[in-house]
Amino acid sequence: MRTKRYAQTTRALLLGLVLTVLTSAAEAGTPVPPPASAPPPAPAPGRVWPVGSRPPVLRGWQPPTTPYGPGHRGVDLAAAPGSPVRAVAAGRVSFAGPVAGRGVVAVTLAGTGDPPLRTTYQPVRATVRKGERVTPGQPVGTVEPGGSHCAEPCLHWGLRRGTAYLDPLGLLPPELLRTGPSRLLPVPGVPEPPA
Repeated sequence: MRTKRYAQTTRALLLGLVLTVLTSAAEAGTPVPPPASAPPPAPAPGRVWPVGSRPPVLRGWQPPTTPYGPGHRGVDLAAAPGSPVRAVAAGRVSFAGPVAGRGVVAVTLAGTGDPPLRTTYQPVRATVRKGERVTPGQPVGTVEPGGSHCAEPCLHWGLRRGTAYLDPLGLLPPELLRTGPSRLLPVPGVPEPPA
């Protein structure tokens, strides 16, 4: 009985401490960073898929529980070799070159806070250079044949803020993520219109 009461008291104290810190930060005007699992702030309009118009997601984002733990730090999108790879949002190329034998392009997204969001694309034969500004939908390279960790040709698309890995699908508006037409559900008690 004492152990249970002790655990409840400890939880209540910790919750109170967290709320006090957040309230103090908010009152002081100090920005409180969102947790790593929160969706990132969206860059300016014009967001597009990096390849195709709605490529199949071969493998989704699985955040690691520790910095070097297992997981999948991005998403794999089906993409044929030679397919154009586009910037999903406006930014500046922060890297374009090989990493461990695979071509990589990294773009730091404009207006996404401090530290800013950074997208990565691989395996990509870059058509841009470090320091170059890119606009949403602008080609940054083409999918390289081979060199991928997928069983079939794919583009690995990643997203980071500082050292935290985030789900890159969070950059896309909901209408780009839909797989079929929107459907309305019946409302109980309201008759359906005549056909």
